[in-house]
Amino acid sequence: MTTAHVPVMAREAVAALAIQPDGIYVDGTFGRGGHSRLILAALGEKGRLIALDRDPDAIAAGAAMNDARLTLRQRAFSQLNAVLNELDVGQVNGVLLDIGVSSPQLDDAERGFSFRFDAPLDMRMDTRSGLTAAQWLATASEGEIGEVIREYGEERFAKSIARALVTARQQQAIERTAQLAQIIANAVGWREAGQHPATRSFQAIRIYLNRELEELTSVLPQCVDRLTPGGRLAVISFHSLEDRIVKRFMRAESQGEQLPLRLPVRAASLKPGRLRMVGRAQHPGDAEVAANPRARSAVLRVAERLAGDSA
Repeated sequence: MTTAHVPVMAREAVAALAIQPDGIYVDGTFGRGGHSRLILAALGEKGRLIALDRDPDAIAAGAAMNDARLTLRQRAFSQLNAVLNELDVGQVNGVLLDIGVSSPQLDDAERGFSFRFDAPLDMRMDTRSGLTAAQWLATASEGEIGEVIREYGEERFAKSIARALVTARQQQAIERTAQLAQIIANAVGWREAGQHPATRSFQAIRIYLNRELEELTSVLPQCVDRLTPGGRLAVISFHSLEDRIVKRFMRAESQGEQLPLRLPVRAASLKPGRLRMVGRAQHPGDAEVAANPRARSAVLRVAERLAGDSA
């Protein structure tokens, strides 16, 4: 069963782009097209939207939109430069990124993202390539499993969980979501009210397998390179690790090169910042969180490209 995707902070994010009717915009995470529909509604006849997603189900859903202003590509957003080059597009007026897994992905049991269903342990955003979670768990060392769960899930019981998984797979291959969740629950118990003990581990494995943090780190400078002066970058993140990357990147790009300590470098020779922060970080309101609990951890950050030399 799949649930209709409810885009988080959709109106705030699209408003933050300050859309020009004849501009060119990029939705780097098409999902089920919630943000894209709002962008298209704000564009005029000469406007253009380029939407990317590595999930084949997302691309299939987008094909039904039938809007001549929309160009869909099944690509990871880290390939932004390549896609724009293929389309002979130089600069764009805005880029929107909605990081993480979508509601349809979580609610489709066969995708293996959630422990709410007993399903094959997959977790790949692009089902055409890469290792499934089951394949990775079958071969990864105890140390590697522990490191992934600790680093990407910020799970303090990572060592205990890794040990339990390696012990369990010696008896039976770990191939289903319910099986993985039960092994973790048995290993660490229910320590936090309202949160399944496997929550952080599932999140960590998904982030690691899909290289989500690496993808984000790769695309951010590409976005700035491609923005025309005055163009906006809007990023919605749901995880502290993602938000930290976005926050630090935007801050660094707004400050420009810093004067090295105790080195004879003239301040005038340093590259100036390429971005201007637009307002403070935004969070969903109480009404949105009540209607869509998955929105509760969302953070929206916005920055604007300054005039100056392109990278």
